Amino acid sequence: MRIDHLSLTNFRNYARLELSLPSGCPVVLYGDNAQGKTSVLEAIYYLATSTSPYTTSDRQLIHWRTEGDPIPFARLSAELGSDKAGAYDKLDITLMLDMSSGSPRFKKSVKRNSVDKRVMDVIGLLNVVLFLPQDLSLVEGSPADRRRFMNTTLRQVDRNYFLALHEYEKILPQRNALLKRINEKRAGAVELEYWDEQLAQNGAVIIAGRQRFLRELEVKARDNHHALTGGLEALSLNYLPSIMPRADGDGGQLAFDVLGLDLNRQLAADDIAPQFVEQLLARRSEAIRRGVTLAGPHRDELRLLINDRDSGLYGSRGQARTAVMALKFAELEWMRDQQGAYPLFLLDEVVAELDGKRRQFLLDRLDGGAQTLLTTTELDIFDAAFLERSQVYRVENGQIQPPGE
Repeated sequence: MRIDHLSLTNFRNYARLELSLPSGCPVVLYGDNAQGKTSVLEAIYYLATSTSPYTTSDRQLIHWRTEGDPIPFARLSAELGSDKAGAYDKLDITLMLDMSSGSPRFKKSVKRNSVDKRVMDVIGLLNVVLFLPQDLSLVEGSPADRRRFMNTTLRQVDRNYFLALHEYEKILPQRNALLKRINEKRAGAVELEYWDEQLAQNGAVIIAGRQRFLRELEVKARDNHHALTGGLEALSLNYLPSIMPRADGDGGQLAFDVLGLDLNRQLAADDIAPQFVEQLLARRSEAIRRGVTLAGPHRDELRLLINDRDSGLYGSRGQARTAVMALKFAELEWMRDQQGAYPLFLLDEVVAELDGKRRQFLLDRLDGGAQTLLTTTELDIFDAAFLERSQVYRVENGQIQPPGE
């Protein structure tokens, strides 16, 4: 799917925006800082994922000028097109502060073709890959940054993964609360059996999904990285699930138990779940004492290796940028393979952060296959050939000027 038309009402610094987007050529949004460029990308990302990459509070998305209104609200709407004949969808999300009860209550409503839907029913309708300067955290940041990368990609294209992640994130705090009650002698350890089973079933789906994703992503990332480095460096991915499941070999013997889950041999969720339960049981006493679940996908780690050395520990900043760019283009290509069409590619102030070689690599690959939007404060960082095949809009004070105006 692509966005043919984007409508925003009271979203961020846009009181009202109507923007038709072309397909087949990159769209460049340029202007000074704090004018609304990033808000366009944020709106598209929110429509696709129902989350913002810039804030954890949806209330912040509602235009500040609506604070005095009886019902402050923001509405995001996209008309979606496809290369398939007759394929068309309209997606609407409304964010609202209901003041009728005296204290504000936040509400989110989602509609597809004017029919009410749950968020989980529309995730995957529109797919996006977002590339930010702060994506260096995929190399240099915390494990949570890399888990978020895996979750954001997988939940868009794998419904089983999305549902398992949704359940897992509900079960985990309930199990943690039970662990604390047991430690305080207000509950019995036998009560953990149900929650262990539920956590393991959903966690196993997540681990299996991540293993498959990373195996397929590594092949594409390695090719991109090879091209970026002129064949001088090799990129590989090391997946470290906290429960470290093992695979059965011939004769029922355990075939491997290595540092990192083997990406060349896929484990099924049904094989992982019982091992998950075993490890929860083995660490039960410590978990009760500490009041937290000590094993599971919420503690998984992913490391990026360059020439078999951990780039987060031993790589330069330039190597980190190269690895992240290779990973982002691999993500784009992987989602295309899963869905049969490219996702939207959103790049927020990325080009200015790159040196000449990496910048040219990026621009050469923005060939119109994926509907692409870039933001920038400077047009002169783009070469004339790229601007010639792009649609350029100026953004100023929450207004977007069409080409030629």
